[in-house]
Amino acid sequence: MAPEPPLLSMSGITKSFPGVRALDGVDLDVQAGEVHCLLGQNGAGKSTLIKVLSGAHQPDTGTIGWRGEPVTLRSPIAAMRLGIATIYQELDLVEHLSVAENVHLGHEPTAAGFVVRAKTAKASTAELLRRLGHPEIDPARLVGELSAAQQQIVSMARALSHDVRLIVMDEPSAALDPDEVDNLFRIVGDLTGEGVAVVYISHRLEEIRRIGDRVTVLKDGRAVARGLPAKSTPTREVVALMTGRNVEYVFPKRPASAPDTTPVLEVQGLAREGEFAPLDLEVRSGEIVGLAGLVGSGRSEILETIYGARRPTAGHVRVDGRVLRPGSVRAAVRAGLGLAPEERKAQALLMLESVTRNVSVSSMSRFSRAGWIDRGAELGAARAATRELSLRPDNPSVPVRTLSGGNQQKAVLARWLLRGCRVLLLDEPTRGVDVGARAELYAVVRRLADEGLAVLLVSSEVPEVLGLADRVLVLREGHVVHTAPARELDEHRVLDLVMEGSPAS
Repeated sequence: MAPEPPLLSMSGITKSFPGVRALDGVDLDVQAGEVHCLLGQNGAGKSTLIKVLSGAHQPDTGTIGWRGEPVTLRSPIAAMRLGIATIYQELDLVEHLSVAENVHLGHEPTAAGFVVRAKTAKASTAELLRRLGHPEIDPARLVGELSAAQQQIVSMARALSHDVRLIVMDEPSAALDPDEVDNLFRIVGDLTGEGVAVVYISHRLEEIRRIGDRVTVLKDGRAVARGLPAKSTPTREVVALMTGRNVEYVFPKRPASAPDTTPVLEVQGLAREGEFAPLDLEVRSGEIVGLAGLVGSGRSEILETIYGARRPTAGHVRVDGRVLRPGSVRAAVRAGLGLAPEERKAQALLMLESVTRNVSVSSMSRFSRAGWIDRGAELGAARAATRELSLRPDNPSVPVRTLSGGNQQKAVLARWLLRGCRVLLLDEPTRGVDVGARAELYAVVRRLADEGLAVLLVSSEVPEVLGLADRVLVLREGHVVHTAPARELDEHRVLDLVMEGSPAS
C-alpha cells in the first residue's frame, strides 16, 4: 500500500523582494495530526514562508501540494477555504468589534441568504471559547477591552470557526503566563488528536521540545534542516543550525563584587489601587533587579508607574535621592529614567522613521539650534550609540522597521544611552527575539550594568529573570511575596511562589 501523502507539501519555494531574496528553494512537508516546528533567527524567512502558505504572498517559483494534489493559494481567503488558518504574532483583530464579530468576521452565519442576528454568532462563539477552555470570555465584549492573552484565545477561536485542517501559530505563547501556555498546549494536543496539523513557530526552544514532533530550520532563506525529531535533537545542534555558529545559550557572568551600596532608584510605598499593592524596592548602580510573576501580577504596571506613564495612588519614586513628580514621564526622563516597553513597535519605535531618528528622538535638544536640527551631529551621535551596541546593519539611515527584533531592541537601548540615562527599565526585553540575538542582548544589558547603569527587569520567562538579574522580587496578584538573590532561587521555587504563595503583609 502506498504511503499517505503529506497534508501539506511545499517544494522549491522562492520569493524575492527588491534587493532581498527572502526564500531560496525552501521545502517543507507537514503530516496530518503533527506539530511541525519552524525555527530560524529573525530574517531567516519564516514570516515570508508562512505568508506564502497563507496566500498573502505568491511564490516566484515552486509548488504547493495539499493532500497530494497541486494547489495555488491566490489569497488568504483561498487558503482558508482549503482549511489553512494562520494566527500571526501581531494579532489582526478589530478592537472596536465584539469577540463574536471578530470570530465570525467575513463568514457571518446566514440563513436563507440573510445575515443571522448576533445571537447565533454569540452562541457559536461561546461554544468555541468553551472548547478552548475560556468560557469566561464574553462574546459580546469588545476585543479592545481584553488582555493580550485573551485576544490570543479569540484569534484561535476565529481560526477554529472555519473547517480548519492546518493551523499556523506564530509565537502563540509570547503573551501567555505558564497556566495559559499549559492550556495552549492542551488545545494543540486536542487539535492534533483530531487530525489537525499545526505549524508552530517560537523562539522558546524549551517549548519546541515539549510540544513538537518534527523541526524544520531556516537560515538565510534556505531550509538547512528538515524533519528533525523535536524531542531528541540536542539544543546545541538546533542553535548551531539557526545561527551558523555555536552560541552558548547561557547568561553572562555576574560580577564577583557587590554593587555600589548607594541606591540610584528608590521606590517607597508605591501603589496603584486595583493593580499593585504598596511596594518598596531599590536598585543600585551596577545592579540588575528582576520582577518575576504571572501575566496580570502587576509587573508592567509597576514599571510604567515608576516611569511616570501611570499616576500612583500612593508612594513616591526617587532617583539619586530626588523625589520625582508622580505621573510625569518628562520628569522621569529628565531625572535619568529610560523605558524599553513590552510592545516596542507600538510604544517605543517610530517604525517609518530611520534608526537615527529613533535613537535621537529623546535627545533632540542636543541637535537643535534656533529651530534647526543639525543633521550631521544627529547622525554622528546615533552612529556612535548604535556601534556601541553592535547594532546591525551598521547604517543608522535605514528605516527601523527593516531591522530584526533584536536590533530594534538595540535601537531602543541606544536611545537611552544617548540620553545618558541612569536607570534602565526593561519590560520583556527579548520578546520576539531569536536565540542568537538574545545572547547578544543579555551581554549588552550585563555590560551596561557593569558600567554603572541600574537596571530593573521584567520578563515572563523565569529562567531569563534568574539568569540575568542579581536580585529578584517575586510578585503575585500585585503583592511582593518573596525577595532573594537570584542565585538562591530556581525556576520551580519561583513558580511555586507565584502560583501558591500568599500575599505578603
